[in-house]
Parts: sequence; C-alpha cells; structure tokens
Amino acid sequence: MKALIALAKAAIGFVWLILIINLFSPFPGVAAIALYIMTGFLFMMHGLQMLIFIGAFGDKINMSKWEMWSILIFGVFALLDIRRKHMM
Repeated sequence: MKALIALAKAAIGFVWLILIINLFSPFPGVAAIALYIMTGFLFMMHGLQMLIFIGAFGDKINMSKWEMWSILIFGVFALLDIRRKHMM
C-alpha cells in the first residue's frame, strides 16, 4: 500500500509540474486555457480537502506543517498516508 501511495503522489506531482509549467510558459492554443481551468479546479478541491480535514481532525492528531501542506498538493493520497501514519 505504501508503494502505491508513493506512486500516486509521484503521478500527482507530475500533473502539478505540467500545470505550473503552463502558468509560466503557456501551451499553444486552447490547451493553455483548459490547463488554467484544471489548475484552478485542482487547487480549489485540494484546498477544500485540506480545510475539511484540518477542521475535523486538526485538534485530534498532531500533524507537521508538511503534512498539512501535502494535503493541498497531493489531495486524497496525502490523506491516506496521514491516516496510515496517525490513525492505524
């Protein structure tokens, strides 16, 4: 399970890399606009996950700053990793 979570985090990291590259050097045509929309959507959804998780469990478990921010970057895969580390 740990290896699958690491593989999934690597895949999400690659997606973020493409989205960030698009911000500084836009891809041609409509692709740039689609990637801008995907960037906003991914940022909002992971931000919402982070806020909900910290609101629900922030006072019950001790998370490092990196674990809190990793939720914003990796989303549900970071939550699975935090659950494995703190709640099992």
